[in-house]
Amino acid sequence: MDHQTEVNGHLEGHFHSDVFGSASGRFSAKPDAGMIVLFDAAHREMARSPSIELTGQDRPMFSLFGVTIGSRFHWERTEDQTFQGDLILRAREDGTITAINDIPLEDYLKGVISSEMSGAAPMEFLKAHAILSRTWLLSALNRKKKTKEKISKSSEKTTNEEVIRWHDREEHDLFDVCADDHCQRYHGVTKIVSKQAEEAIRKTRGMAITYQDKICDARYSKACGGLTENFDTAWDNKRVPYLSSISDASGPYRPMKTEEEASAWILSNPDVYCNTQDEALLGKILPEFDRKTEDFFRWTIEYSRGELEEILREKSGADFGVLEEIVPIARGPSGRIYRLKIVGSKRSIVVGKELEIRHWLSRTHLYSSAFVVKAGAGRFTFHGAGWGHGVGLCQIGAAVMATKGFSTEKILKHYFRGVEIQKIY
Repeated sequence: MDHQTEVNGHLEGHFHSDVFGSASGRFSAKPDAGMIVLFDAAHREMARSPSIELTGQDRPMFSLFGVTIGSRFHWERTEDQTFQGDLILRAREDGTITAINDIPLEDYLKGVISSEMSGAAPMEFLKAHAILSRTWLLSALNRKKKTKEKISKSSEKTTNEEVIRWHDREEHDLFDVCADDHCQRYHGVTKIVSKQAEEAIRKTRGMAITYQDKICDARYSKACGGLTENFDTAWDNKRVPYLSSISDASGPYRPMKTEEEASAWILSNPDVYCNTQDEALLGKILPEFDRKTEDFFRWTIEYSRGELEEILREKSGADFGVLEEIVPIARGPSGRIYRLKIVGSKRSIVVGKELEIRHWLSRTHLYSSAFVVKAGAGRFTFHGAGWGHGVGLCQIGAAVMATKGFSTEKILKHYFRGVEIQKIY
């Protein structure tokens, strides 16, 4: 939890701090003049320090109340979460508090694969996700260690006619990775960590995806929509060989090259791995809050002209006047738009990349930027494909592959071409 004006929680069992000794039960923490003031359940002050570390013994657990998950996405909500490991509270210069869970890497992964997907998913998929999530984390930590810089990377090009932004891993100065979708979902042990999830971590311990003997910058999203996307559609303008578009099927589907091809693809119903309406299967592989997103493969959203004009003013800060057209300028091979022209009576702006486009055209985020727009009678209707940026592994597609008998290695090598699975430690 970052940039909090107050942190409330509960310590299960006894925790120790060098600042004040032992503590247990409910607590609250508030910032005060560059310090964190820690209170017990009776609101008695226990400590006042810029940094408080609470260390437990024998697999300690603690809860934090009112944690935001899915920040700025359509499934955003708050929930109480429980974690294993130690708790660190640090004061920020802006007068807020950061709450950090300090935990061994392999224990962290148990929380990740039980938060990203369901711990009841097929074993070969859970093993694939364990290797994938471990690779993602090792890549981030290695980059931070080698460069001695924050692992944040972003780009912005803003003029009166063009706004091009992309955001890579969030800027994390006080901790390694965040706990939300901007990094990897990590809800601690709030979601029951199944024996299958623990077994998947144990069986793949130390294993990672490599390309030419280097740990991969592994990426993944919920549902590609039938074709995965190139790295540079979402992020930096560079080619990453193992993050290139592939067909999410046993046979090839052609990449999109024209608007006509993109429209035909998005409005079609191809036979691909992530195209499943099997509710029993989805119930096994998706966490409860993801199961409420039922139209992830092909979706439709409709706005009145006035509603969309209001959203655009709010999200872009620009007054387009009367909205006239929404025109795709450039698409990736999966049909995801990374340059989009918005035409109004007062001004026109080209916006990109894919996440910025999704942000501008929804009160939260569109499911993806693979869409076509139909305008008429004062309304704009978006027909879209997929859920997420579509780069790398398609989570629902990979889970379906596992149900069809594909091995962990074949699943990972399907989505990441030319890679090897190596034991790093």
